[in-house]
This record gives sequence, C-alpha cells and structure tokens, in this order.
Amino acid sequence: MNTIQVNQKAPSIDALELPLVGVPRPEAADGECVIEVACAGVNPSDVKATLGMMPHAVWPRTPGRDYAGIVIDGPSQMIGLQVWGSGGELGIRRDGTHGKYLHIDARAVRAKPATLSLPEAGAVGVPFITAYEGLRRAGMPKAGDTVLVGGGNGKVGQATIQIATALGARVFAVERGAEPYRGHATGAVRMIDASRESIAEVVRGETGGHGADIVYNTVGSPYFEQANLAMAIGATQIFISTIEKPVPFDIFAFYRGQHTYVGVDTLAMDSSACAAILDQLAPMFASGALKPFPVLADYTYGLADAKAAYRAVLQGATERVVLKP
Repeated sequence: MNTIQVNQKAPSIDALELPLVGVPRPEAADGECVIEVACAGVNPSDVKATLGMMPHAVWPRTPGRDYAGIVIDGPSQMIGLQVWGSGGELGIRRDGTHGKYLHIDARAVRAKPATLSLPEAGAVGVPFITAYEGLRRAGMPKAGDTVLVGGGNGKVGQATIQIATALGARVFAVERGAEPYRGHATGAVRMIDASRESIAEVVRGETGGHGADIVYNTVGSPYFEQANLAMAIGATQIFISTIEKPVPFDIFAFYRGQHTYVGVDTLAMDSSACAAILDQLAPMFASGALKPFPVLADYTYGLADAKAAYRAVLQGATERVVLKP
C-alpha cells in the first residue's frame, strides 16, 4: 500500500518531506479493524505535528486524525461497513489516516450516518468533535440561551454554531472584519465585526443587558478581554487555542461574575473518546440538523499532493481540506 511517512522534524513547510512509501497491507488481529481510507480531513494539528510542533509525536509515522472509509478486515459483522472516526493519538503517537489503510481497535469504529457521503464523513472529525466537547463541558446550550463564538467562520466556529442553533440557542459570532456567516445554521447568526464594533456592547445591548451564557473562544487572546465583558452571570468561556499565552485577568470580575473557564485539548482524546462524541453527533447529522462541510474539488488532494494540502491548511484555507487516497 502507499502511505505518507514523516521521518523527522522540519523547520518549515518548504523543508518538509512527505515521501510516499510502500508498506504491506495490515492484517486485523482479534478485536481490530483494517479500514480502507476513502477520505481524510487535514487539520492544523496534523500540519503542526509534521513540523515537529507536538513534543509527544513519534517518528517515523503517517500523519492524520480524521477519516472515513470501508472496513476490509476485522470482525465479520463489520466487513464492508462504511465508517467514520477521529482520534487524538492518530498521526501523532501512532500511524494515522493519511494513507491507504488504517489499522485500529474495533471498539473505536463507528458506522457513518447514511445521510453523509464518505468524503463528507471524512471531513467532519476534529472540528465537530472539538465543538461538541467544549459545549458539553460547558453544560450544552439550551433553547433560549445566548452563545457567543469567537472566530465564527473557522471550522470549529462553524461546527459550534451549527450545534448551538440546532439546540435552540441564540448565536452571536465574531470575526476580525465585516463578513457574512459562511456555514450552515438552523437559526439566525448575528455577525460582529470586531474591527469596528465592541463585542461586549453588541452582545449586552442586544440581549437586554444579560450577556452570553456560553462563550466559545476559538481564537483566544485577541477576544479574551471583550469576551469576559460579554459574559452573563454564571457564564462559561471555552478555549481551544490562543495567540498570546499570558493575558490580563481580572480575578474580582471572575468571581463576582461566577464564571467558569474550560480548556479543551482534543489531542488528549483517543479514538474511543472521539467515537463516543460521534455517537452523539450522528443522530443530528442523520436528521439534517447538522450539515457536513462541503468537500470541494479545489481543496481535495491525492496522497502525492499532500504537501500542497498541508500548505493550504497552514495558509488558512477557508474551506475544509481533505486527502483522498
């Protein structure tokens, strides 16, 4: 089979070597599956891992966390099943999904919803799992709650907005400039232009002074201060990333506001933990409440062009980038 293999750290994407190597097709032992990968999303963490920015990454290895494909070896009842999945260990602590086959514990394998094609299912992974895990730890939005999403047009931002609106929440979303919301939603999304509007003033002004019950801050430090000012009493703010590590923190406002901060690192969630979240998301995709990201030809790459795919992600591609072995 052909698979991408990363052999050593690289100082830049230009210096990165992603050779295609031929290795024997794996065989499934008891309790294992071999999946022929049909589509695999490319995430920023995949690119960072190939560049040596993940200290716990092992070498050599095949990158990639997300996948959809067909079970070709394993428990008899699973042969031929169309499946989807993701895992924080995949492509970092062990070989991942950016190759022809994936060898994985059968307990972590889930049938994909019939409403999703294999390419669409392979592009769900990290963004939706990250969004759901953050909202879960914040208590999940309820009908009538207000949710503020920093970086609303990013993939995790869009997934968060999909889930929040599907659950009946009112959503505000922030971007650095004036732009419409680009994703799917089942309710209105009030976009805030951070270059000319005060985030806190907009959210408080349009909620009768209440503020946001949940803030999903996918960007971190640039929106930290304004997000804090926008939080309702008892609100939770979720973080998955940041630009600056230290930020000003008002302890008095924090405890008087009865606020909670949640940090989410899906790299710490293995394939089984991610499968448990897909179990929760699957009915929402099946019903149409959630929609997969479009998989566009211009953002779809073969394994031989993986470096171009990684470059597109590193440069901030606005669409979901995928590999199709």
